[in-house]
Amino acid sequence: MEKFKEWTHPSAELPEKAIDRDRMLTNVMLYWLTAAGASSAQLYYESTHTSNWPTRTTVPTEVAVFAEDIPIRRFAEEGNNIVHWSEFDRGGHFAAMEAPDLLIGNVRKFFRRLR
Repeated sequence: MEKFKEWTHPSAELPEKAIDRDRMLTNVMLYWLTAAGASSAQLYYESTHTSNWPTRTTVPTEVAVFAEDIPIRRFAEEGNNIVHWSEFDRGGHFAAMEAPDLLIGNVRKFFRRLR
């Protein structure tokens, strides 16, 4: 719950104002029951403990930056072929739960260009 409190868009007083409480509990239970919490955090650990950036890829990449995320475009562009970059004034780290309309619209827009 602490991550939901800290990482949801701060315009909501409590995390359950930004994300339905049942949805939050479902999300937490999936990590708890499958014991996937540590493995899901592995990416964050590895990215802060390496001096090797990933090699450059030519795969078309979309970046969606939601409110309160810190977009560091120059680092993202070092290893990715960014063809679509969007920034939104609402949503947060849990954008799929906080602002699904923005996320879905953005994904559709990105893939429409690749048809």
